[in-house]
Amino acid sequence: MQGVLLVVCGPSGVGKGTINKKLLDSQDNLINSVSATTRVPRNNEIEGKDYYYISEENFLQMLKNDEFLEWAKVHGYYYGTPKKPVFKALKNGFNVLLEIDVQGALQIKDSYSRSILIFLKPPTMEELERRLRLRGTEDEDEIKRRLKTAEWEMTMIHKFDYDIINDKVDDTYQKVLDILAEHKEYNKRCREC
Repeated sequence: MQGVLLVVCGPSGVGKGTINKKLLDSQDNLINSVSATTRVPRNNEIEGKDYYYISEENFLQMLKNDEFLEWAKVHGYYYGTPKKPVFKALKNGFNVLLEIDVQGALQIKDSYSRSILIFLKPPTMEELERRLRLRGTEDEDEIKRRLKTAEWEMTMIHKFDYDIINDKVDDTYQKVLDILAEHKEYNKRCREC
């Protein structure tokens, strides 16, 4: 049975990482997609686990060969989701999880229409700001930039298959599991048709 391509998006600070970690830790048949990037690895990052680290020349060649589901250039570096490992996992019956930005998610929807796009949204913008401040990882200018980006991202919700308010982690986690189960059952029925 074909796996499900699950794309989880939302503003910085909404809790995507928390939900996705809980999903990956609890679901044996769910694997995390690994993106390619042209930036150098950070000290704690592992090749093939955090990213595939490739040269700009190789990235551009892959781009020319249409080897990415989605890609972007951010802060001078290229990032992209290679098609081959994602499609291989799906074909082998694994569900694949991608945590990417809104623009990348919409590119994936264009290139793989069977993907499931979920947008996690905060209960309020004030709560999102509170969460960003609690993280303590961004300065004031960066917090303002992320909040401005979040406002734009929220205008794109209508392009997603589902939107979930991430108020309580366990409730959000269960809603995502329910969506995944619904689509796994649909894929199973389609195969039997």
